[in-house]
Amino acid sequence: MEYLQLFLSFAKIGVLTFGGGPAMLPMLQRELVNNKKWVTEDEILDYYAIGQCTPGIIAVNTATFVGRKQKGVLGGIVATLGIVFPSLVIITIIAAFLSGFSHIAAVKNAFSAIRVCVCALILNSVIKLAKKTVLDAPTAILYAGVVLAATFLGLSPIYYVLICGVAGVVIKSLGVKK
Repeated sequence: MEYLQLFLSFAKIGVLTFGGGPAMLPMLQRELVNNKKWVTEDEILDYYAIGQCTPGIIAVNTATFVGRKQKGVLGGIVATLGIVFPSLVIITIIAAFLSGFSHIAAVKNAFSAIRVCVCALILNSVIKLAKKTVLDAPTAILYAGVVLAATFLGLSPIYYVLICGVAGVVIKSLGVKK
């Protein structure tokens, strides 16, 4: 029964979220932290950070981490299957029919509007995460530095995560106060 609940919780997120991994973050946070209380706010932020710098989609990686925390390795597999199953079904159906409709203006306009909505959802998630993590001058400087670097340099996210991890250790060891 617990495995079914794990599968269905992640399947709900998978079926109701459009726009890929980052678009799922607000819904993951609401479902896993607020509703189910399977993880804390700090844990979900850690899972996002690790999920961003490991291979795969951040939302799928997060589902795997949470599922494993709840029910071990099998729980990780069940949660992962739950989050990807709806996408697999939906994309199979869309692929079967979309090529015949993709040239229609209404379809193009609908996808344009969905992209705008996904951008707004991602921005909302970034703002919420920033409020919880940018707590003092050092984290504000790191945040601004990463935003600027990511905007202008286009390096892999793993570099930013590694640099900030090292910076966090250095800042903490130097005893920089909040």
